Amino acid sequence: MGAPDLLNPERRMLRAMQLSEPDRSWDLESLLAACEWTDQAVAVGAGHGLQNHGFVAVDERVLREISLDLGGDDAHKNGLLEHRIWSWMNDHEDEHPPTMKGLQEAFERHEAGPGVGLLKQLGVSIEGGLLVASNPDEITRTIDERTDFLTSLPALDDTLDQSLLNHFSARKNLIKVVERTVRHWSLTTEGQHVSSDDLQETVVISELTPELLQGEAWKSAEFRAFDVTLEAATPRTGRSHPMQALIERVRSIFLEMGFSELVDDYVQSAGWNMDALFIPQDHPAREMQDTFYLDQPSSIKLDDDVLQAWKSIHEHGGETGSTGWGGTYSTEVSQRPLLRTHTTVNTIQYLAEHPNEACRVFSVDRVFRKEAIDRTHLPEFHQIEGIIMEEDANLQMLVTTLKTFYTKMGYPEVRVRPAYFPYTEPSLEIEVKWRGKWLELGGAGIFRPEVTEPLGITSPVLAWGMGLERLAMLVLGLDDIRQLYISDLEWLRNQPVL
Repeated sequence: MGAPDLLNPERRMLRAMQLSEPDRSWDLESLLAACEWTDQAVAVGAGHGLQNHGFVAVDERVLREISLDLGGDDAHKNGLLEHRIWSWMNDHEDEHPPTMKGLQEAFERHEAGPGVGLLKQLGVSIEGGLLVASNPDEITRTIDERTDFLTSLPALDDTLDQSLLNHFSARKNLIKVVERTVRHWSLTTEGQHVSSDDLQETVVISELTPELLQGEAWKSAEFRAFDVTLEAATPRTGRSHPMQALIERVRSIFLEMGFSELVDDYVQSAGWNMDALFIPQDHPAREMQDTFYLDQPSSIKLDDDVLQAWKSIHEHGGETGSTGWGGTYSTEVSQRPLLRTHTTVNTIQYLAEHPNEACRVFSVDRVFRKEAIDRTHLPEFHQIEGIIMEEDANLQMLVTTLKTFYTKMGYPEVRVRPAYFPYTEPSLEIEVKWRGKWLELGGAGIFRPEVTEPLGITSPVLAWGMGLERLAMLVLGLDDIRQLYISDLEWLRNQPVL
């Protein structure tokens, strides 16, 4: 009988199986040894090919192996929590019975509470602050059984006591389940009758190349057959992450509108991050729950003239006509280092370095705030910001620029409404229409004199900003911001090209 279209690994495996007993069942290790292979994938692939031809039969079983997890390793070395607490209880003499207070002193807080719960399940009760065991022998027996169970691992699940297996499965990090597939191969009648002459390994050509065709070897070579009617796998090509693609799209729009990009450091001083923007030093946003302050460096040195200008503005308004915030301004607070809470901290420094040069600049960069992680908040996110400073800049120019930007982003219906921000007046909130609803996407306004005048800026400064992740949720139709940062390859492959 012939061996149609067999690959060399399939020929070697079938030849090795024919040289042994016809009814032998081969496991993976014996096949690797007989075929002189070291790669398990070669053996499994060859066996699959021979099975497709009907030359071998495959017995495949999935085994569930139970082994110790991290908590189980610790319990195996140091004892289960209930075993350690039970031993502590038994070490006390009758005149000094175990108490809850003593338990809390002897064990860490994260162990005492769960440990009492475990002992209650075993029959220990609390009476007047004392720990009392109704059936000590039964408790000892149960704890010993649990200890012996952990000692017996790793083992197959069908060899273990199912009640103990269920008990430890319900406890966190003590055991884990690993599934592995075990295969055995055996010859079929058809496989036994394949001629050994057809099982000689040859050079099989699977790809035509110019070098091959230039010689004569191809004339006597064996070519691998391909079934062109079979479905081909969908090719996977590299592509930008949706967030990076959106950043590039935003950048291209700003550049089309004549803006230049700013990129600067994450670590900044509280002075430039907040004082320069006329945010009072007792503002809630400065508290530790909102801002990441740094221990190193301990401070960031700032120019004394700038500090005195901010001090004057904050305490009594300086020469702007403002009354300021009153109170006492601290230059030490200004020099505290932090992770920037917005990109405006970099923009305002750029304007301070070029107070008399008209400019249109933007940034798309990371900012940091101590937010609780949920479906709409992250402690690290991106902010989009645009700034225009020129002599005749006005509110109408700001609104027109905003509408132009969002129209280019694919949202032609834009409206603004009055709002409040500490460093702009007037201030606006920007809304776009999406699926019939108005959604707030960012804030905008004209910098107050308290921001610009201390830095020598005489022209109006238009500013607006928004969160990139919020825009991404809109563009990609997400209801959970965390989807943007998990490694879900299938979701990433199915995202539209932005």
